[in-house]
Amino acid sequence: MDDGSEDAPSGWARSSASRAAGGAAAYPASSGSLGLFRTARGHALVREEDEFVGEAEEKEQQLRRMLSSADEGGGRRGGADVSLREWLDRPGRAIDLLECLHIFRQIVEAVGAAHEQGVVVGNVRPSCFVMSPLNRVSFIESASCSTSGSSPSSEDSAGLGPEGPSSTCFEDHSEAADGAEEEKTFPLKRVLLMESSWYTSPEEADGSPGSFASDIYRLGVLLFELFCTFVSPVEKLTTMADLRHRVLPPQLLLKWPKEASFCLWLLHPQPDTRPKMSEVLHSEFLNRPRNSLEERESMAKLSEEIEDQELLLEFLLHLQQRKQEVADRLHDSICFISDDIQEVQDQLSVITQSSYFKSDKDGHGHSLIAKIDQLKQCSHNDLDSSCFGSRKRFKLEYKNLNEDERNNLSSEPVDSETDLHIQQSIASKSSRLMKNFKKLEAAYFSTRCRLLRSTHKLTNKSLHVTNSGTGSAARTGRSSVDDIVLKEGHTHGRRNEWINPFLEGLCKYLSFSKLKVRADLKQGDLLNTMNLVCSMGFDRDKEFLATAGVNKKIKVFECDMILNEDRDIHYPVVEMANKSKLSCICWNSYIKNQIASSDFEGVVQVWDVTRSQSLAEMKEHERRVWSVDFSLADPTKLASGSDDGTVKLWSINKAGSVGTIRTKANVCSIQFQPDSTYSLAVGSADHNVYCFDLRNLRMPFCTLDGHKKTVSYVKYLDSSHVVSASTDNSLKLWDLPTSTSRTLDNPLQTFTGHTNNKNFVGLSVYDGYIATGSETNEVFIYHKAFPMPVLSYKFSTADPISGQENDDAMQFVSCVCWRGQSSTLLAANSSGNIKFLEMI
Repeated sequence: MDDGSEDAPSGWARSSASRAAGGAAAYPASSGSLGLFRTARGHALVREEDEFVGEAEEKEQQLRRMLSSADEGGGRRGGADVSLREWLDRPGRAIDLLECLHIFRQIVEAVGAAHEQGVVVGNVRPSCFVMSPLNRVSFIESASCSTSGSSPSSEDSAGLGPEGPSSTCFEDHSEAADGAEEEKTFPLKRVLLMESSWYTSPEEADGSPGSFASDIYRLGVLLFELFCTFVSPVEKLTTMADLRHRVLPPQLLLKWPKEASFCLWLLHPQPDTRPKMSEVLHSEFLNRPRNSLEERESMAKLSEEIEDQELLLEFLLHLQQRKQEVADRLHDSICFISDDIQEVQDQLSVITQSSYFKSDKDGHGHSLIAKIDQLKQCSHNDLDSSCFGSRKRFKLEYKNLNEDERNNLSSEPVDSETDLHIQQSIASKSSRLMKNFKKLEAAYFSTRCRLLRSTHKLTNKSLHVTNSGTGSAARTGRSSVDDIVLKEGHTHGRRNEWINPFLEGLCKYLSFSKLKVRADLKQGDLLNTMNLVCSMGFDRDKEFLATAGVNKKIKVFECDMILNEDRDIHYPVVEMANKSKLSCICWNSYIKNQIASSDFEGVVQVWDVTRSQSLAEMKEHERRVWSVDFSLADPTKLASGSDDGTVKLWSINKAGSVGTIRTKANVCSIQFQPDSTYSLAVGSADHNVYCFDLRNLRMPFCTLDGHKKTVSYVKYLDSSHVVSASTDNSLKLWDLPTSTSRTLDNPLQTFTGHTNNKNFVGLSVYDGYIATGSETNEVFIYHKAFPMPVLSYKFSTADPISGQENDDAMQFVSCVCWRGQSSTLLAANSSGNIKFLEMI
């Protein structure tokens, strides 16, 4: 603020940075951090009334902002500072001796440090200080705190005389106080206006400049406010006016006599009679409770440190618990892995001995034992990749041999060629093994967990059943399990039951390395846009294949002609036209020339292929039929599933349906159990698979709940396992329960890797292998033991005229079908391209 004077008034020095920022900067009230400048002694500045009021308004706004930030920060407990003025005037403030003396001492020490440098502070007022949550007092620099106490003329101009407020001003404050008394809060703006008068010493009120004794007087007023509380603004104004005459309230004299006596000493009207700053600092009053204050402060710090340490300890204990749980699980895993390694080595030893005795007659026993020992040596070094590395190096070295070296190598005995082939095969399998190691690991642990659960169930069942009163139940149960182990033999006991399924799956997974195209079905209507194949199938003897789709035709081709003869175009041996687009076909497994179909108009038909005509039409469905299936156990029965939410059961010997299953959603797929005429699986648009006993059509005996979107296909892998496909990009393998009325939500396996969000991409099963299409125009093959694909093949998209390949993102594989119990797979995509693929 420009006061028109060249002389700087006494007070705290402001830095240039705070002036540039235009805000209130906080500085700790300590001798090491206070910037002080010397007072220009000579005369006090006279301020006009509007300047004084403006400073008070600025001070009020500053305190309001500070209080607002304190509220946003959660108050002092949340870590925000609070104004000392606001802290003193807080309604219901309780007086704590040590706390008040701690605050007072910090301000006295700061003022004493200024006096040692010959500086009169002048602004020892509560509005110029803030307090931290730990009662650390800091000075806030502001415009209103940058000037010394006012002269008498300035007080008169503001309506404030040396004896206190004038009658007019007092009446105004009294009226304001009466209104604020109900809210139990002090009028902050008016208190700030009065504060300058309260903290003006008698000699300054008479026109004398501020001195060291004036600062001592202000310290007396501050000490009085620290130990005196008020219930209303009127009481505060009256009491502060009486303080000018050194009249103290009776309650202060009674409750705090030492503090009142020290306050009167500081407030003596004669400056020379007041104590010096050194006397104040070394007085018994300030130093008597110093140890208690320091103890309280140290206890507060210690409490904070303890809380921090406890918080850190809690975190570390929680972390230790989590890591210990991980370590326990890891230890358990290592234990049963070690047991499994020992079991496999024991079985290998048995096989070795058996092979040795069989081959010893031919003179190859010792060489065979040596090779097996080499394999065992590699198994002992399972954490080291030297075995795999040596196999890979062997393969690379073989590839790098020149033609003469290869001829020399081929001229060696047959055993060497066999060893070379075995080494190459092992290298190839090892590479695939390492590539999918994580997923194989997950499959291994999944298999072991299922075995542990089944063993636990068997033990509990034995405990329950055999508890007949002879001996203890625990011993009887253990004996039952031991009897099972003894009956199965030491190499086929319950402990190594996991080996056979896992080893079988691993062998199946590693048996084939790729899908090879055996033949392409070349049709004459490649330019037809209606070539989408929806369904394919082989006849009873796997000699003929039939295709059907949106071209409304069922075409029958001879397999040998496609596989063994190289022709430019393959013509169907039989072609049957339908009235509507075809969605599904199914050959009769017993009557060779019969094939059933379903179409988009809801019609189910049975065709005679040899006569190329329809034998029966069944029109009971109200909407499109997605799936039709002949029963393998009873070839006269067939079933169909429709968008109308029903499954119809038919007999080729009867005109109408023989049964109806009603569901709550569209039926997308149905299939009979292979060896039963009474079990039927239904895939539904409500994300579930329902298994029905056809002797009770009212409700399913089992519900398989696990997919997130429509179940598009359902196939029996065997009599007790079902595979389901969904447009949620997954296949799931289910183990059907033996009990009835159950809902399963935990599939044995979930197969992922292909893409299927909206289209029907086909599903076919054979000997544990599961084939499906993908919307990436690929075929994927899984094995039931592992969740990742075993093989895949991508259809090449070629222009039918130019022959150039291009990547059409709209094409997808629409149908797949195994050729019986063989490794040959028939696959078709949305453009009508049909290929015979073989696993090699």
